Amino acid sequence: MALRTFKVYRGNDKAGELKEYQVNVEEGMVVLDVLHRIQADQENDMAIRWNCKAGKCGSCSCEINGKPKLSCMTRMNSYGPDEVITVTPIKTFPVIKDLVTDVSWNYAQNKRIKPFQPDPKKKDERGYYMMQEDVERTQEFRKCIECFLCQNVCHVLRDHDRKDAFVGPRFMIRLASLEMHPLDIADRIPEVRKDYGSGYCNITRCCTDVCPEHIQITDNAIIPLKERVVDRYYDPIAWVARKITGDKK
Repeated sequence: MALRTFKVYRGNDKAGELKEYQVNVEEGMVVLDVLHRIQADQENDMAIRWNCKAGKCGSCSCEINGKPKLSCMTRMNSYGPDEVITVTPIKTFPVIKDLVTDVSWNYAQNKRIKPFQPDPKKKDERGYYMMQEDVERTQEFRKCIECFLCQNVCHVLRDHDRKDAFVGPRFMIRLASLEMHPLDIADRIPEVRKDYGSGYCNITRCCTDVCPEHIQITDNAIIPLKERVVDRYYDPIAWVARKITGDKK
């Protein structure tokens, strides 16, 4: 057991401060364990969001020493014995209290996306079926646990506060999973370009770097969607074809 120094944000979106705590840390503890100990022994009213403690619910997202992480998956032995651990809420969304942020904006974006629409022509006596390679292509995107760490580090949302124009990496993943689904017949490319703001992403790959599920957000989702937008709207042959056919999409 060792005495460690923690600094935890206490307050809300309007006012707050880093408060220092001395905590006994035992071998094998993660940052969430220490926060629970502070909550139990020193600050009973400290607000912490968590659920599974297994890195699968995405609830305990925060910033630890300035880096977006899941507190339940961040081991204390990854820090030096004399290192001060600073825990703050994710910065892109309003703070409700302490380490709990209001991420409801994300759920509103999800509702905007046109849902899965299977092609009835591809259904036979066996029902709908897919090739295994198509299953594997979209399966990666289903690993998302909605921790919103990718949303937190997105420059468009975090630094420029353009939530009015860009849905963020998490929902570019959802759009990609639908657009790449071989059974889906809905056309979302006009919305990807105009309503969901694919052009705002400048491919920094910061979202991919922080994903705890190691989803290749940039390479496998965002870039393919941007390519589809370019093919439709900026390919000169496609432009001429639309002029001839009168297609305004």
